[in-house]
Amino acid sequence: MTTKLDLVTPTDASREVSLVPDRERGSGFLLRVNQTDQSYVDLDDPTVLEFDYIQRMADAIDAFEATSRSIRVIHIGGAGMTLPRYVAVTRPRSPQIVLEPDEVLTAFVREHLPLPPRSGIKVRGVGGREGIAAMRPDYADVVILDAFNGARVPADLVTSEFFAQVSDVLVDSGVFLLNLADRAPFGYLRRVLAGLGDQFTTILMSAEPATFKGRRFGNILVCASRAAPAHQELAHQELARKAARSAFPYRVLTNDIVRRTFAATEPFTDGDSAMSPEPPGGKGFFS
Repeated sequence: MTTKLDLVTPTDASREVSLVPDRERGSGFLLRVNQTDQSYVDLDDPTVLEFDYIQRMADAIDAFEATSRSIRVIHIGGAGMTLPRYVAVTRPRSPQIVLEPDEVLTAFVREHLPLPPRSGIKVRGVGGREGIAAMRPDYADVVILDAFNGARVPADLVTSEFFAQVSDVLVDSGVFLLNLADRAPFGYLRRVLAGLGDQFTTILMSAEPATFKGRRFGNILVCASRAAPAHQELAHQELARKAARSAFPYRVLTNDIVRRTFAATEPFTDGDSAMSPEPPGGKGFFS
């Protein structure tokens, strides 16, 4: 039976936020909201990424952006701020903005899972739409969408109008990473990809083989970019190498395969959108 810390905090009438210690790593903690695992954080070593899809997201950042330079990152969704901590360690002096409207949860995380001093991480208590709209054009090297309402991606964060705003905020060589969730036949994913295809020249995807084969519901990472073809090809090759070496096997699909296999006629719009499908049992792992 999992032992909980004394940090079980009811933040409102309908939620309970708790930290569960990692029995094998004394500095590791699982952030749980209403019995749904949200984030894993190792305070001593932020490069320890317990969730497989978070490791895939870190792999994608490293494939597109050289670790030798600082980068500007916007995170849509915060929770335990696993990826911001990873970037702060692997790319010191990288300015990062986290858009997290749940200020009560952020306060809980700051108190019990404090950010490192001078991390460069700034948290704004706003949602993704409001936060992106306030950013100046050509600001970010990377925008990461990892936001969930319970266990589902909010509908307003996957529309063509929002993707146009994200595209404006990114530099020409920037990359947009989206953590999505779906199951075969991927009706939701297809409409998201249709919207991305109108704004970005290259789209890569990665997931567990069982998810792509339709055997299970799962997280799907989408990487969208307008970078030069040579840079995109190098990023794909590096990501494929990382996938082959990963402790959690996953498959990377090229731009040609994505556009050919996951074609859709209508993207989501502000007037016609939907949340991602409910996972089996209504629970999942979300950072």
